[in-house]
Amino acid sequence: MAHRFALGFLASMPGRTGLRLLLHRRFGGRLSHLIRTDMDLRQFRTGLRFAAALLALCSCLASYTAAAAPAPTPAASLPFDPSSALAAPAADAHDRRIALVIGNGGYALAPLRNAVNDARAMAAMLRRLGFDVTHLEDATQARMRQALREFGQRLDDGGTGLFYFAGHGAGVAGGTRLLPVDAAGRAAQTGMDDALALREILNGMAVPRPGKRNLVILDICLNNPFESRSAGSIPARDPVPEETLVAYATAPGGFAADGPRHGTYTAQLLRALGEPGLGHSQLFRRVGLAVRHATEGRQQPWVASTLSAEFRFLPQDTPAPALLGSSDADAGTVIEWRSRAILPKDSDEQFELSFWESIKDSTHASDYEAYLNTYPNGRFAALAKARLARLRAAAPKAEPPSVTQPAPAKAPEKAAEKPPEKPAAAERPAISERPAQRPRQPPPAQDAAQARPAPAPTPVPAAVPDSRPAPRQAGGEIRDCQQCPILVSIPAGSFTMGSNTGDPSEKPAHHVTIAKPFAIGKLEVTVEQWDACVDAGGCPRLAGSEQRSKKSPARDISWDDAQQYVKWLSQVTGKPYRLPTEAEWEYAARGGTGSRYWWGEQMRPKMANCKECGDPWDKDGPVDAGTFPPNPFGLHDVNGSVWEWVADCWRNNYAGAPGDGRAWEQPNCRTRVIRGGSWREGASYMPSTTRFKYDASVRQMQNGFRVARPLD
Repeated sequence: MAHRFALGFLASMPGRTGLRLLLHRRFGGRLSHLIRTDMDLRQFRTGLRFAAALLALCSCLASYTAAAAPAPTPAASLPFDPSSALAAPAADAHDRRIALVIGNGGYALAPLRNAVNDARAMAAMLRRLGFDVTHLEDATQARMRQALREFGQRLDDGGTGLFYFAGHGAGVAGGTRLLPVDAAGRAAQTGMDDALALREILNGMAVPRPGKRNLVILDICLNNPFESRSAGSIPARDPVPEETLVAYATAPGGFAADGPRHGTYTAQLLRALGEPGLGHSQLFRRVGLAVRHATEGRQQPWVASTLSAEFRFLPQDTPAPALLGSSDADAGTVIEWRSRAILPKDSDEQFELSFWESIKDSTHASDYEAYLNTYPNGRFAALAKARLARLRAAAPKAEPPSVTQPAPAKAPEKAAEKPPEKPAAAERPAISERPAQRPRQPPPAQDAAQARPAPAPTPVPAAVPDSRPAPRQAGGEIRDCQQCPILVSIPAGSFTMGSNTGDPSEKPAHHVTIAKPFAIGKLEVTVEQWDACVDAGGCPRLAGSEQRSKKSPARDISWDDAQQYVKWLSQVTGKPYRLPTEAEWEYAARGGTGSRYWWGEQMRPKMANCKECGDPWDKDGPVDAGTFPPNPFGLHDVNGSVWEWVADCWRNNYAGAPGDGRAWEQPNCRTRVIRGGSWREGASYMPSTTRFKYDASVRQMQNGFRVARPLD
């Protein structure tokens, strides 16, 4: 009888949740029966003595069980079900709360429109919820590791730790990976080499402070970029330590979506965090339901938890904080899919998705015919057939016969997979294969929805011959002031812009006429020239520029920054300086040639500043402007060095592009074109047709520019 009381005494002691669980597992349903048995005073005294001894024994047993038992296994294969959580007391709302929030959006080749916004809004919300927040944006691998070390030190004093990350991620065989902003490009393997493993972060939070509460929230994709090469592979699930919750924006193998200002998941999370009294299980269940509704079931948030007590971000009867940077419209709107993922290079899935995204809003029947010819059993085949039927019924003669070309429609997609050895007669002369050791990658994973093959490229007009005449000679040099960039006058003329055998974003090759001569920078704007604008109060100072050579290209510049410079230059000189249009840039970069590079069809060493182009080269930055030879028009560094901003708004391909060389604009455009590659890219990025995009307001260390203006 004494042991019955002892068990009841121990099981009822406050703060002994783990011990209660141990006793329950040992004695099962008999425990409550034993406790209910009547006890007399003698039994009570004996029970007290027995309880003391049993307490010591159970403490040892608990330690042994914790050491010998396998790590807690979360319900990782299913969405989190709050009904499975232990009915334990709610956590103290006044516990010390510490958070590390990171938003990475400024990736070199795959910028994210919303990751930084997500981090800013989460940091502000968490501060209002009582967290001591460290907030980082566009963190490199070194900075992320340093911040995590400092975060761990701050957690040593106890309390609740919360880690939030928005950016590129992946779920691979080794577990979840988070990409720092300086991850190498968008190729799957190189990106994984630079990534941080989630299990390292979890262990860093949990191991030094056993039994303390840890929350991890990840607005990333969990797709496996290698799954097309190893069919059937499943991303490994990260073991969740004791007293830890990991909330994922999407299920293993899934993709995450973005809205106008925030990731779809973070937008819903911000709304839920502002509701008083929600325990963590109810909160994340509510977020998951909202995201599934907003994405029509395509995104399935997922939670893995070993928490033994409910945690409330905002206690009951507490005034709800305002939604910071979110709105009803933002929370329910999806404008971009797979933006936070790494897609496998040259995958069939990527090409099909790119093709469909490029035509899904089309009103031309030929676009859907082209898709069905290429992917007769594709994932969007039924939808394409339905839209095709509607278009034919509504306007059977809407498209002129000259536009509908089902036969060549399939060619661009095949070209994207493997450039033909001999292009069609309307294209340029035969182009040699790119370097075998590093084939040209398709535009990065964000461009699964953005860098797309043209559905039916317009053939290059017969008036533009394949064998071009000798290049026109550029005029003399111009310098409007002592601090001004040197300009080269470029003659009027016509050329073939883009390529039908290159990246999908470079299609279709099309005829462009530059009707008037113009002037463009001989070199990219240098640090010295930028500093002149800074000293005059016209431009912001560049981070780290004091350690760079004054003759090197100015970099870490946004499109908006470049606009400030040309405005200042126009005021100083009285000349209408501007960025070149994309057509002007490619026309000038080609130097009057029609070959892959301005020097010919084959890559040659010591012609451009890139990591596979020969010396001089430095991994930390471009060499001085003008180090490499000029093209036939007298321009230096149009291949490599730094990516160069141009005036145009980004489009996924050249379908419908103007043929007169003007900038291709659209209202409220915030994604602009960059051209030419940089010193950090390989030789496959050096062709004159290479193009990509970047957010106009984001600074990135590989981005610079050169100026242009009309001639008098």
